[in-house]
Amino acid sequence: MAALVLLLAGCAGNDAPAQQVGERPTIVSLNPCTDAILAEVAAPGQILAISHYSKDPGSSSMAARDAARFASTGGTVEEVLALQPDVVVASTFLPPATMAAMVDLGLDVRTFGTASTVEESIAQIRELAGLAGRAEAGERLVAQIRQALEDAASSGEPVEVALWQPGGIVPGEASLVSDLLRRTGFTSYGVRRGMGQADYLSLEQVMADPPQVLLVAGTEVGQSHPALDAVPDMRRETLDTRLLYCGGPTIIEAARRLAEIREGSA
Repeated sequence: MAALVLLLAGCAGNDAPAQQVGERPTIVSLNPCTDAILAEVAAPGQILAISHYSKDPGSSSMAARDAARFASTGGTVEEVLALQPDVVVASTFLPPATMAAMVDLGLDVRTFGTASTVEESIAQIRELAGLAGRAEAGERLVAQIRQALEDAASSGEPVEVALWQPGGIVPGEASLVSDLLRRTGFTSYGVRRGMGQADYLSLEQVMADPPQVLLVAGTEVGQSHPALDAVPDMRRETLDTRLLYCGGPTIIEAARRLAEIREGSA
């Protein structure tokens, strides 16, 4: 494979992107969460490609119109090397063999984990903005997030919510979406019943022991069952799956949506 990669790099020739945009590094992102942040903080032309996940509505945290602004890769060493980026941004789940191949070929690879709180996400924004040489853009995004959370905060009695995610599971307490639910005036149905990360919530349990708000972010058969219409004193709402897993600018839209749902429960 190394020979093929070197051949591709050599063939890039004059068609390869410039190594720098002004004084700022060029970047390839292989992670949908870093895709979304970099799309907000990087300068025009800095992002050579985003991950293919951001082109798929089922796995993207970006709106389709935003993802359409960028080229994408499947994350292979060959594709990334051909683009000749200054920096590759990836998930901590990047396969070790891929990571080793990229490093061996001289690529500067930076990995980022999954943010489990708003503050962790803000730290990632600042790190990515600094990496892009765009610290001020990062601070603007941080200020927008803090304002959105302030606007969405509630001083009233918390509303019990069961977030029903794809696969019929609930989030754990140590997850970004759970932090957002707390900050926007909700209390966790799952935590009150001893449920943890990725525990399965059945239709039967919802009907026998309903939450105040059932927040559906999945398309399982049970999650749209007609029997749910007959459950008394329970509101059903939906949450776009784009808002579940990534931080950065996603927090702004998620906070607004959750505040809207909470106000409807007042």
